[in-house]
Amino acid sequence: MSDSGATPAFVHRPRRGAELFLLLLSLSVGAGAYAAVGLGIEGTIPADMVGYTGWLAALMIAAHVAIRMTAQYADPVLLPVVAALNGLGLAVIHRLDLADDSGFARQQLIWMTLGVALFIATITLLRDHRLLQRYTYTSGLVAIALLLLPLLPFIGTTINGARIWINVLGFSFQPGEIAKILLVVTFSGYLVLHRDALALAGRRVLFVDLPRGRDLGPILGMWLISLGILVFQRDLGSSLLFFGLFLALLYVATERAGWLLVGGTLFAAGAFFGYQAFGHVRNRFEIWLHPFDYVDRTPGSYQLVESMFGMAWGGLLGRGFGEGRPDRIPYAESDFILGAIGEELGLTGVMAVILMFGVIVERGLRTALVCRDGFGKLVATGLAGIVALQVFVVIGGVTTLIPLTGLTTPFLSYGGSSLVANWVLIALLLRISDQARRPLPSMEDAYDGPDAGADEATQVVKVVKA
Repeated sequence: MSDSGATPAFVHRPRRGAELFLLLLSLSVGAGAYAAVGLGIEGTIPADMVGYTGWLAALMIAAHVAIRMTAQYADPVLLPVVAALNGLGLAVIHRLDLADDSGFARQQLIWMTLGVALFIATITLLRDHRLLQRYTYTSGLVAIALLLLPLLPFIGTTINGARIWINVLGFSFQPGEIAKILLVVTFSGYLVLHRDALALAGRRVLFVDLPRGRDLGPILGMWLISLGILVFQRDLGSSLLFFGLFLALLYVATERAGWLLVGGTLFAAGAFFGYQAFGHVRNRFEIWLHPFDYVDRTPGSYQLVESMFGMAWGGLLGRGFGEGRPDRIPYAESDFILGAIGEELGLTGVMAVILMFGVIVERGLRTALVCRDGFGKLVATGLAGIVALQVFVVIGGVTTLIPLTGLTTPFLSYGGSSLVANWVLIALLLRISDQARRPLPSMEDAYDGPDAGADEATQVVKVVKA
């Protein structure tokens, strides 16, 4: 056959060079912010500038090399964006350390090192994301066990009214951060097997096909689990995150708007129940509705009001590193790090951070769109959904759009369990994107193989299986 009339095939490129270039730009964000903190507060570049920048560069280059060796066709944008966010978060935490004479930034750098190590281990050892589907129910059992750990005596710890921490040998850890990833695997594996039954329509109400009554079991079960988290752990944020994640995956798997209606109704009922039954939840709502009336109360809105004043003082361009007073905000390095960014980098800095998170979510959803298997589509959607929901809940609480929930901002806030879990999350997304973007073997390659004498039907089957 002549090649003159053939349509040229699309050439898939690994794009690792583009990733390396973007990674160098992202490192300049973290290193530049760290230098700006030293200049703004002490009037000189930090003495450990070379060592700090070198360590960040070594971590990111190691992650890049791991991707280049094991996932050549992975998305080239995710790692640089995450590196920029993590570097900026370290600089802001260091700025707060200088004001409060604390050492959170050094601890955060250690957690980042552990997170990158687990990132490399995940993307190296897990060569096919579809292997996770074998552990659908095992992942669910482990996730439930992790969620129950903070309720145990001696190791469970209550911090700021929420019992979501465990303390072992002097180290605090939040098991729910690992549980959220395991729940994505569980939800995705379950919905791939049962989505046909769950997609069947029941009664039609107001132009919406509601699901059948017999299929309400999964969403009712997840609703009860989220209520259990709210009742026993007093954690409004995790309750909202887990239920919202399951509802989003259920809608994506079935394409039935009726599930959104049922889920929204159940969420409203649960929120009303929590408001009526628990003073902790009621206090969060009252602070949200009347923040200035609760400044001098305990628990009160002092943290929220200080953040609001700081962001208002920052204005459009911010006061600059060292020129604001973000140290006046309690727990600014964790719960309210966005308030510190808004005060010293202004609305421009906050919008840049939101856009970077938007890029992570967009690349995750793009991966889901091009993924070739149903399980991978749902896992990628769920992982992107975790980032989207968590960022919305955190930013919504800091800006008084919704009540405060206590979640941390991914990659920015101080917290080892959150940081490590989110690095593993990005590794899973990159593994799925590598599988999705990797080119299929051509028909010509199949015919040139050792089975060249086989019949055409056999060759087609080999290509499809590949």
